[in-house]
Amino acid sequence: MSSNLQQKANQEMKQNAKQDFQQESKQSTQSINQSMKRGVVLRVEKYRLTLLSTAILCGLTACNQTNIEPLQGSEKEVHTELLEQEMMADRQVSQQLQKQSRMQSKQLNYAALSSAPVSSRVIEPPVAAEKMNTENYSVSLSNPVKQVNSNPLSTFSVDVDSGSYSNMRRFINHGQLPPKDAVREEAFINYFNYQYSTPERIDTPFKVHSEVANAPWNNQRQLLKIGIKGFEIAKADLKAANLVFLLDVSGSMNAADKLPLLKTSLTMLTKQLDENDSVAIVVYAGAAGVVLPATAGNDQQTITNALNKLAAGGSTNGAQGIELAYQIAQENFKEGGVNRVILATDGDFNVGTQSIDKLKEMIAQKRDTGIALTTLGFGQGNYNDALMEQLANIGNGQHAYIDNINEARKVLVDEISSTMQIIAKDVKIQVEFNPQQVAEYRLIGYQNRLLANEDFNNDNVDAAEHGAGHTVTALYEITLAKTDNKYIDESRYQTNALTETSTDHLNDQELAYVKVRYKQPNSDVSQLISQPVMVVDKVTKQSDDFKFASAVAGFAQLLKGAKYTGQWQYQDVINLAVESKGEDPFGYRAEFIQLVRTASALQ
Repeated sequence: MSSNLQQKANQEMKQNAKQDFQQESKQSTQSINQSMKRGVVLRVEKYRLTLLSTAILCGLTACNQTNIEPLQGSEKEVHTELLEQEMMADRQVSQQLQKQSRMQSKQLNYAALSSAPVSSRVIEPPVAAEKMNTENYSVSLSNPVKQVNSNPLSTFSVDVDSGSYSNMRRFINHGQLPPKDAVREEAFINYFNYQYSTPERIDTPFKVHSEVANAPWNNQRQLLKIGIKGFEIAKADLKAANLVFLLDVSGSMNAADKLPLLKTSLTMLTKQLDENDSVAIVVYAGAAGVVLPATAGNDQQTITNALNKLAAGGSTNGAQGIELAYQIAQENFKEGGVNRVILATDGDFNVGTQSIDKLKEMIAQKRDTGIALTTLGFGQGNYNDALMEQLANIGNGQHAYIDNINEARKVLVDEISSTMQIIAKDVKIQVEFNPQQVAEYRLIGYQNRLLANEDFNNDNVDAAEHGAGHTVTALYEITLAKTDNKYIDESRYQTNALTETSTDHLNDQELAYVKVRYKQPNSDVSQLISQPVMVVDKVTKQSDDFKFASAVAGFAQLLKGAKYTGQWQYQDVINLAVESKGEDPFGYRAEFIQLVRTASALQ
């Protein structure tokens, strides 16, 4: 009984649904017909208005031009014929739409008889997800002004790299100013070569240079430029190298400015090697593996084939890859040679069980065994500059950012001697300012290379390695004691007492005293080089190198917020750089000027 009732209820539901759909179809068809009729009427009215407008125009024209005749019978027939043709076309369109409406009604009726209800929804086109920028930079604030009376010593490690400068170039070439924290002033200054005389013997691997002149952004201040130049070694005399390429082939490296550029860059490097050198390749993504065991440096075809086969995919387990790379480097260690892991990645270490702190501890331990770490950064969007620079610093290596093939050639071909061959380690600089001559000073850059003053004489404190022929330049902005316009007011209670007790002990001819402490590559005992910076009584002509370094330092400070540069502008940087460009065989200084011009336009 209940079954019969259920069947009857289902039939009634289907019948009601059918009637509802038919009624909706009928209403839809009537609506369409009404719309078409309105359309036809509108078209007829349009043509009537056209004829009326033509007649009015002809009538108005006839008022001024009596030679124009009214429409003749044949012309009226043409207009009438056009109107009839248009109305016939409208009727045909209307009939076609009515036919389509009947077909739609049949389809709706069929759907009403089906057991499943018909549901409809709007399918929207897919929207591409916006790519997030996860680039990471360490906080980098400009060094503060210090008073010589209370802080006469300034100590730092000579770790310098070019990564910040080439990364800035990438930003500007893409139409954007770099983040302030991405700008490291010392990297900008040391991107360029300066004409320092070279030491004559490797047992005294440095020569110290100094120059003093007015600061271009403030004539109440002066700049002290300190430069050291390392002993040069010809490429043919470089020691045998044991290189392990540790390459990131994770999915994040799947971009034209990442893995493809990486492979081309390392191919250029391997062409500088010979049979005494060896190259191994370790890759990492979700897991790490050896794709090329230690191979003679002159076996270019085997090395190039291994590089060309690399493809990006998977997540990143960089910690595991670094462990394996150091293991391979240890197995092929060259006594008295260059033993180095070269990590090439975007720095996106997002998978792995080891913490970053443990990773740093492992790199420090391997550094003490004689295996250094160089980091090469690639790409954008997820570039981890902070981590890349830190790992290189801990690993006694250099950090470079490769934004194009020319930068790859600069770092891995033109500067291979300074990149690979170490002439000194744990290199530190300490500058002592004479309070009789200098009231204040400010070190431009080197924020994350600063050392405690007591670390200078402590041979257990790690510092930078220095490559063959490498130059390091540091700029101090100083305020002379006789200047009234000081950053900081003099102390009410201490200044006079210090001056009275110290006058007899300080040489009033010295502006500052520069000391450089270093160790020979195979020694754990440091040696000392020192020399004074003499007071300049009269203004001397500034060298082109001094002025160009000042322009570069000023540009970096503008990008960081211009806290100390007063009213100096980008155009002032351009003017000074153009004036002091000097010899520019590779075009780096000319390129700098163009970058400043672009930055000025982007401001």
